This record gives sequence, structure tokens and C-alpha cells, in this order.
Amino acid sequence: MKHWLSAARPRTLPLALASIFMGSFLATSVGKFDWLVFALCCLTTIALQVLSNFANDYGDTQNGADLAGRVGPQRAVQSGAITPKQMLNGIYFLMVLCLVLGVSLLYFSFKDASMRVFWGFLGLGLLCMLAAYTYTAGKKPYGYAGLGDISVLIFFGLVGVLGSNYLFTKTFDWVNLFPALSCGIFATCVLNINNIRDIESDSRAGKKTIPARLGKEKAIVYHWVLLGLGMLSILIFSILQGENKYYYIVVFPLFFLNGIKVSRLPNPDPMLKQMAMSTLLFVLLFGLTMIFA
Repeated sequence: MKHWLSAARPRTLPLALASIFMGSFLATSVGKFDWLVFALCCLTTIALQVLSNFANDYGDTQNGADLAGRVGPQRAVQSGAITPKQMLNGIYFLMVLCLVLGVSLLYFSFKDASMRVFWGFLGLGLLCMLAAYTYTAGKKPYGYAGLGDISVLIFFGLVGVLGSNYLFTKTFDWVNLFPALSCGIFATCVLNINNIRDIESDSRAGKKTIPARLGKEKAIVYHWVLLGLGMLSILIFSILQGENKYYYIVVFPLFFLNGIKVSRLPNPDPMLKQMAMSTLLFVLLFGLTMIFA
């Protein structure tokens, strides 16, 4: 069991939930919150994230990215703790679980809506499952082509925040694009730290992530740009909303600290968890801003 828990990578779950919390806080601010929908959103998101982590463990080993000289934490399939067949069965189980949870979520959220909306969101959910698996697994994983950053921005930001918010409100407000972008950009920062850590092993395996393409120094500059854009996006939202409370600003020094540490540490792996937890704290304080504004 400990090997399966390790392969699930619990430290990535707060980051996955951050986008759901953001969408939920935005819904609460307009009086459209529902506890059952929120709980099913969280469970579905956790299942999708674990599916992605299992597929990443399986795919990177199959495609040669998890070599003996890898800098990051040991992978379950690479170490032999879980066989490739067992991991593949685990992936299939997570796919079924995601489908069951996702359909339940859509039923309770859209039971009074048109079937067109239901099927549209079901298609989006299936796309999320496909993206989770094909990031590093399959014959042509898009993560190996350097498209992981775009995927994270879309699914941890736009889909996670705007999609969850729509499940509550049944409406789309364009101004919510800014907090969605903020979540997606900060999630991309976490991926960028991971890819900076793995530059050498990824390059050997032909995994052309953005840091592998740019080199470490330029990848650090890219990291600072992401941090700046994430903070700027949420400030633009607050200005457009005419808010006079900015509780989330107290987290900004943590983002600057992250950038400094990533710039200086030979192995920035410890900053993965720090960035993920800082993002979650940022979202929670943003929620206080929305509730008390």
C-alpha cells in the first residue's frame, strides 16, 4: 500500500484542489454554492490527479525518462515496487472511478438542465481523462513535445476554475478568466520547477520540456515571468471588481521566495511542495477576500 500511496504523489493534490476551491469561492461570492457539488468536484479532481500521476509513473518509465540517474523522488515502476502491468491496471481502475464520480457530479449539478449541457461537460471530462493519460504515456505523449505547460494552464486553470464555477452558477463571467489564469499559471510554475530539476534526465530521454529546450538559466527567467503573470492576473481581477480587500497579497512574498530559491538551489525539488502549498494558501485567502468584500 505504501508504494501505491507514494505513486499517487499526495503532495500534488493541494495544487489540483486549488482550482476547485477558486471556482467554488467565485460561486459563493454570488450566492451559488452547493456542498454536494463541491464534494463531488473535489473527489473527481483527486481521482483525475492520481490518474495523471499513475500514468506519469508508468509512461516515463516506459519511455526512458525515469533512468537510474534521475534526480527526483524514486518512481514506483522504475524501482520495481510496482510492475508495469500492475500500474496499468491501477490506471484502468482510476479511469473507471473518474467516470463514475464525474457522471455523479454532472447528474447532481445538471439534473434540471438540458441534456446538451450534460453531454458537453461529459465530453470535457473524458478529454480531461485523455489528457491525464497521454501527458507522458502512450505512443506520442504530448509532454515529451514540450506541451505540458499549455496543458497545465488549461486544465489546472481555465477548465478547473471556470468549469467548476459553471457547475455551481450555470453561467460564465468573462472576468473570472483572470483568477482562472492565475491558478493555471501558478500550477505551471510547479511543473516548471519539476522540469528544471529533471533537465538532464529529460534531455537524455528526448523529453523536450521547456527547460530542456531553454537550458536552466533561461528556464529560471521563464519561472520569474510566470510568477509575475500569476500575481498580475489576480490583481487585475480585483481592480476590475472594485474590491478594497486584498488578503491574498500576504502570500506574494512566498512566491518571491520561491523564485529566489529556484534561482539559487542546484536541485529545486524542495520548492515543488512550497509552490503548491503557497498556491493553495493564496486561493484560500482569495476566498476570504471574496466572502468579505
